[in-house]
Amino acid sequence: MKIVVIGGTGLIGSKVVGRLGEHGHEAVAAAPNTGVNTLTGEGLAEVMKGADVVVDVSNSPSFEDAAVLDFFTTSTRNLLAAEKEAGVGHHVVLSVVGSDRRPDIGYFRAKIAQERLVRESAIPFSIVHATQFYEFGRRIADEATTGDEVHIAPVAFQPVAGDDVAQLVGRTAAGTPSNAMVEIAGPNRYRMDEFFRKALVAWGDPREVVTDARAHYFGAVPDELTLVPADGAILAETAYTDWLRRAGA
Repeated sequence: MKIVVIGGTGLIGSKVVGRLGEHGHEAVAAAPNTGVNTLTGEGLAEVMKGADVVVDVSNSPSFEDAAVLDFFTTSTRNLLAAEKEAGVGHHVVLSVVGSDRRPDIGYFRAKIAQERLVRESAIPFSIVHATQFYEFGRRIADEATTGDEVHIAPVAFQPVAGDDVAQLVGRTAAGTPSNAMVEIAGPNRYRMDEFFRKALVAWGDPREVVTDARAHYFGAVPDELTLVPADGAILAETAYTDWLRRAGA
C-alpha cells in the first residue's frame, strides 16, 4: 500500500515511516521540508496520488490556544479535501489521551476539533489516543518551571515510548479502518510529581520538583485521571527506566 505520513519527518512520523517501510509498504514522509504543507495546501494533491492511507501525526509549532486550534482545523480540512479528491480509503490520526475529557485545556480542545472533522468526514478513519511520550518529558518540565523550581501536580501519569506509539500507528494504518478510537499508554502508572522528581535526578538536572496541587499542565490544572487512559487501553511494553537507559540520558 501507499501510505502518506503527514508529519513524517518528526519524532513519531519518522518512526512510522521506517516501520511501514520495513513491512513492505510505500511509506511517504510528507512535511513542509519535503514540499508538503497542510496549512497552505502546497504539495497535497501530488502526494495523494495513488495513496491508499493517510496517517496524520503532525503537530502544531505553537501550543498557544488560538494558534493550535487554527493549525489542527485548517490542516485537517485541507487534508480531508485532498484525500476525498484522491479517493483515499483510510485516514489515521494520532491524538491525545484525555482530550475528550478536558476541553478547557487549549491543546486538547484543538485535538477535539480535529477529531470531530475526521469523524464527520465521509472517509473511513481510525483514531489513536496516546499518553505523553517519554521524549516529551523535558518539555513538560520546562513548561512547569518557575526559576529553579518545577511545579508539578500530584496526579496520575502514565507516559509511553514514542517507538511503541509508532508501532501501533503503523499497525493501524496497515489494517482495516475501525471508525473508532483506541488508547495506548505506558506499562507503569506514576504520581506525576514523583515521576518528574526521579526523572530530573536521572537527567542530572539540578532543578527542584515542587508538588503543587494548583500547578497547570499547558494552561489548566489537571484532574486525577486527566492524563491516563480508561480501562481497556493497550499497555505498551517499554518501561521508562529501560527507555532512559537506551536513550543514554
